[in-house]
Amino acid sequence: MCFLRRPEASAGWIWWRMLRQVIHRGLQSFFYKLGLFVSRHPVFFLTVPAVLTIIFGFSLLNRFQPDTDLESLVAPSHSLAKIERSLASSLFSLDQSKSQLYSDLHTPGRYGRVILLSKPGGNILHQADVILQIHRAVLEMKVNYKGYNYTFSHLCVLRNQDKKCVLDDIISVLEDLRQAALSNKTTARVQVSYPNTKLKDGRSSFIGHQLGGVMEVPNSKDQRVKSARAIQITYYLQTYGSVTQDLIGEKWESEFCKLMHKMQLDHQDLQLYSLASFSLWKDFHQTSLLARGKILVSLMLILLTATLSSSMKDCLRSKPFLGLLGVLTICISSVTAAGIFFITDGKYNSTLLGIPFFAMGHGTKGVFELLSGWRRTRENLPFKDRVADAYSDVMVSYTMTSSLYFIAFGMGASPFTNIEAVKVFCQNMCVSILLNYFYIFSFFGSCLVFAGQLEQNRYHSIFCCKIPSAEYLDRKPVWFQTMMNDGHQHSSHHETNPYQHHFIQHFLREHYNEWITNIYVKPFVVILYLIYASFSFMGCLQINDGANIINLLASESPSVSYALIQQKYFSNYSPVIGFYIYEPLEYWNGTVQEDLKTLSQGFNTVSWIEQYYQFLRVGNISATNKSDFISILQSSFLKKPEFQHFKNDIIFSKAGDENNIIASRLYLVARTSENTQREAVELLEKLRPLSLIQSIKFIVFNPTFVFMDHYGLSVTMPVLISGFGILLVLILTFFLVIHPLGNFWLILSVTSIELGVLGLMTLWNVDMDCISILCLIYTLNFAIDHCAPLLYTFVLATEHTRTQCIKNSLQEHGTAILQNVSSFLIGLVPLLFVPSNLTFTLFKCLLLAGSCTLLHCFVILPVFLTFFPPSKKHHKKKKRAKRKEREEIECIEIQENPDHVTAV
Repeated sequence: MCFLRRPEASAGWIWWRMLRQVIHRGLQSFFYKLGLFVSRHPVFFLTVPAVLTIIFGFSLLNRFQPDTDLESLVAPSHSLAKIERSLASSLFSLDQSKSQLYSDLHTPGRYGRVILLSKPGGNILHQADVILQIHRAVLEMKVNYKGYNYTFSHLCVLRNQDKKCVLDDIISVLEDLRQAALSNKTTARVQVSYPNTKLKDGRSSFIGHQLGGVMEVPNSKDQRVKSARAIQITYYLQTYGSVTQDLIGEKWESEFCKLMHKMQLDHQDLQLYSLASFSLWKDFHQTSLLARGKILVSLMLILLTATLSSSMKDCLRSKPFLGLLGVLTICISSVTAAGIFFITDGKYNSTLLGIPFFAMGHGTKGVFELLSGWRRTRENLPFKDRVADAYSDVMVSYTMTSSLYFIAFGMGASPFTNIEAVKVFCQNMCVSILLNYFYIFSFFGSCLVFAGQLEQNRYHSIFCCKIPSAEYLDRKPVWFQTMMNDGHQHSSHHETNPYQHHFIQHFLREHYNEWITNIYVKPFVVILYLIYASFSFMGCLQINDGANIINLLASESPSVSYALIQQKYFSNYSPVIGFYIYEPLEYWNGTVQEDLKTLSQGFNTVSWIEQYYQFLRVGNISATNKSDFISILQSSFLKKPEFQHFKNDIIFSKAGDENNIIASRLYLVARTSENTQREAVELLEKLRPLSLIQSIKFIVFNPTFVFMDHYGLSVTMPVLISGFGILLVLILTFFLVIHPLGNFWLILSVTSIELGVLGLMTLWNVDMDCISILCLIYTLNFAIDHCAPLLYTFVLATEHTRTQCIKNSLQEHGTAILQNVSSFLIGLVPLLFVPSNLTFTLFKCLLLAGSCTLLHCFVILPVFLTFFPPSKKHHKKKKRAKRKEREEIECIEIQENPDHVTAV
């Protein structure tokens, strides 16, 4: 009985196979012709990129401009917090209320802030006189602008009630303590409570963010302060939206920081930490200044590594200058890309420091693959044909990986990306990838043509002189023979490829390939992978979002020092959250009062409502209807000096003779730990849903929320859509590539590497900020760049066993992979010495990306591919069938020609 296959399925499969072969051969033919064209016009393809670099390089120097708006760069571009800010600002001026809306590092507008820290064991309250001296120096400090002297009183934010400068209430506390000291009273007579204290004018003030390191008197009902380590004072400036006022404010901030440095020298018993509105941007940009020298060192190391790894003992076939020129090719393409960026009105920011490393990691891979492709060509061919063969062999794979780079970073530059710094980086990376591709097949291709011509004419690869004959060399000293050796003594009539003597290829062929495919090594590799997967999975369960801005600053900068001290001594309470009721409300209704108490439960409140209810209770006053409630509020409560400041928290409207409260605000502060930012996000996520289900219509806002609102989702979205884009492309091209299993293995390998980098970087204390996300997008492509040639060579191999196939794959592509990854990793080492959190993150992530890729290419894949499909048995069967068929044909020929047998 015989079984017939369905002709439709068989025909469909043959059609797809033919289509794949046509596409592949068409691409190879195209790049062969491109290689011929480049080899026939090398001067043109050398000159055009050089001219472009010169033109755009000058624009880089003339149009360089840093981006000074840190919020637009690192805060989510589209967030509900920005809408809430606009609504809150339309009700109550945020510029007037920023002293109440305390925020750690994200205070809007111009300001100067100082933390004064006493020595260990000291009490900062005992140094009230010294602190007030420093305070007076700040008030009297002058800045000159166009012949006029400006002091703090000219620039400060004014209070509405008396038009005096807004100052922190801790100043009033310190003045009371000093007066008590001068009048020979003990400081115990001036009672300071924490976090709410009673001021001299009768006001109750929240000083939780102005007094730090507090120890309370034991068993004190009113939470009296026994001692405190630190005091924080903020000086708020008004800008009125004026460019001139803003410039004067910037000068005042600069002088403020200088004054604090001078005061530190004069008062050794105190430690002073200053911060201004420009400090964050300045310390963010400081990373670029600190990294300039280290990037040059990194370039030198990459040049040296590329030069040495491209060298051989054979002075004819050694290509040290091609390795060096390959790295320079990527450098000049990056300069051109930077010039295009600045011509299109781009502004520089420190996150763009990663572009040279990203571009180098991809570009040098193309360089080393072309070198390997050149080594695989036949030496007896003319050099132009060898260049064309190298293009045909390498550029198909390099085009595919470059396309995937462009797709991944193109998706990162799409409108779906909500972080402007990530979007700008991805846009620049797309331009860099395109220019890298163009410069490699043009500029570096021309260099390869000239090197090939020198090799064909038997010129020395370094000294460019004619290599003497073997007879001449035999009569010369050993050192001369070593320098001018073209490998003639190593060659034999059995050797078909003299490039086998390259030290990396020799190591892989003679030692490593046999060792990694040894049956006794494979169990240890499987155990190693299980350990790798376990740690990766464990790390993926502990991912933290990196909304903390200090992750992007120079590590030894004043901003980071200030933030660490602030976190240590002033993290007991969250940033002050503005609670805005934006619709008329029946405040006199008991149910509404209970709802407000429920919403503010668990918070320390600074509220006119709470104070008013207490005022009514103390005075035994009844206000159970609208007219009485508003009448007593306006005529009695808000007239008292201790409550006058609450006028800024209520918006009245008058309709005829009737007054209404159309909006009001109060402030909520939560008790927190040192991880203030995470808890602030949790508070936002807890309060915001309540505004949708409660009868009270309110919004909550603090300037910090603009940087934190859905930051985790915003920062992870680019890598998700990039990964989805690459996955979609690989799936859609399953039936267009030469072998579908190549794509399948590629998806598995890239997923393993990506999850490994993600998990291990989390275990290495790297948060999910914009730098680590960009590195994860790059890891996707870096893994594809190195795994794809290895995998496709394996699945297309026709050897009898999988082991032999993986050996051939490593021998063919292992040299280029090892050259590129080693150059990439060595180039990262100088980043370790840049004192910046941004470069530390960049170093860790890229080191993990390179190491995990190397581990998969040389350890995991060579072992796992010997276990799993594709099977190579059908190749063995085909070869046996062909050999049997050939033997049968020979027998038939012998039977038909008996005379030939007799003759033999």
